[in-house]
Amino acid sequence: MFDSLQDGLKGAFKSLRGKGKLTEGNMRDGLKMVEQSMLDADVSIDVVRSFMSSVSQQALGEKVLLALRPEEQLVGIVNEELVKLLGPVDSAFEFHKDVNIIMMCGLQGSGKTTTCGKLAKLFQREGITPLLVAADLQRPAAIDQLHVIGDQIGVPVYSEKGEQDPIKVCSNAVAKAKAENCKVVILDTAGRLAIDEELMQQLKTIDQKVQPDQVMLVVDGMTGQDAVRSAGAFHDALELNGVIMTKLDGDARGGALLSVKHVTGVPIRFIGTGEHLDNLEVFRPEGMASRILGMGDMLALVDEANKLVDEKEQLRMQEQLEKGRFTLNDFRVHMEKMAKPGLMQKMMGFLPGMPNMGDISKMLNNSDTSGQMRRMVGVIDSMTADERVDPSVIDARRKLRIAKGAGVEAKVVGELLKNFDMMKNVMTGMAGMGATEKMKKMQELQAGAMNPAAGMPKVKKSTGKRLTAKERKKMQKEREKRLKQMKKKRKSD
Repeated sequence: MFDSLQDGLKGAFKSLRGKGKLTEGNMRDGLKMVEQSMLDADVSIDVVRSFMSSVSQQALGEKVLLALRPEEQLVGIVNEELVKLLGPVDSAFEFHKDVNIIMMCGLQGSGKTTTCGKLAKLFQREGITPLLVAADLQRPAAIDQLHVIGDQIGVPVYSEKGEQDPIKVCSNAVAKAKAENCKVVILDTAGRLAIDEELMQQLKTIDQKVQPDQVMLVVDGMTGQDAVRSAGAFHDALELNGVIMTKLDGDARGGALLSVKHVTGVPIRFIGTGEHLDNLEVFRPEGMASRILGMGDMLALVDEANKLVDEKEQLRMQEQLEKGRFTLNDFRVHMEKMAKPGLMQKMMGFLPGMPNMGDISKMLNNSDTSGQMRRMVGVIDSMTADERVDPSVIDARRKLRIAKGAGVEAKVVGELLKNFDMMKNVMTGMAGMGATEKMKKMQELQAGAMNPAAGMPKVKKSTGKRLTAKERKKMQKEREKRLKQMKKKRKSD
């Protein structure tokens, strides 16, 4: 996702580094590279002009040109303008009525029916079981497909055999939902290969008769500016509440994502990043801008991690984390769960700078994800029981022994330990927090990935030193003291 845009922006920022003195001419050359990278990513020309006008106005000011590291200031400006371009967005669904209706629409091939299932699964995570309605009577097998999806995730599907009127199907489904106290109804309406009057009239009639609370458009992100144009046409007819953009995992450019909100005024609410029914992400402008600039997305990382374990396992893990314990054995369990095709790449893509982390990145980009995962699990299995519990004892000699046992180079072991340390800090740092506290903490971590003064990713380099047993014991006592204070505060609140 955004590979070409990331490379282009990286080249633009790099061109400004190492200059003895940065002039307005140098900065303009860098800005031209930023502009070209956006055009190459298939961003709408109007969006590029507006975006670059705002960025240039700030980047060519004295505050930036005379700064100690002006190229870092430029990264901060671009990040801020990307957030403005993509947001603001409120992805939350507010269900105030007894029955809340969500109407899904889109062209054939956009992934609309699958997205209905993904959205239903997302609601399940919130404790809501919706009713899926098979109202796509245009495409052969659409009804059967929705029933298969409903069976996979354990969600009821309403359909009427032989019925040719989608308006009747939708109306009857809503009546059934009211009778059975079903809080949410998701209508899977018909699509076409292209926008036509018949399609729009049918959707307008459903909108008028059923009066959905939310109208969501599903568009294929890989179609580029065609996705932007279709979003505009649907919005003119239906007054959309939001867009769900699919197939972004297969689009290296991502221009449509950057264009939809600006061109149509319709916010992107969710993004589809894979074929599996749990590959639907809540869209956050701050996280997406951070990803585009290669600074990761910690909130998305934690959200994906929470999907991997059931409630019972989460409680066990929480108890361990509250004691400050997160071992390589725990890390190994998570890695095994992430063996699904594409999931490991996705998770690591949320970490700051991960696309450029050498051998680990190359391994993850290999198409044989399951094989690579087994190899990384093999690295952990090559460690002793003591090393898995306390990796701080792993020195250079032990790394060589572990690498030899796993059949990899020693630096791969080192990279694995770095990623483990990063994950451990995140996991133990949030132990004992409530949902609100966790969200606040992750936002602080995300903000901390950037230098507040310069706007550049701030990566803490390892000193290569391991803590002594005495130092670890002292840190453990301080962590336990903080946990007691937090628990005491929550009780008093």
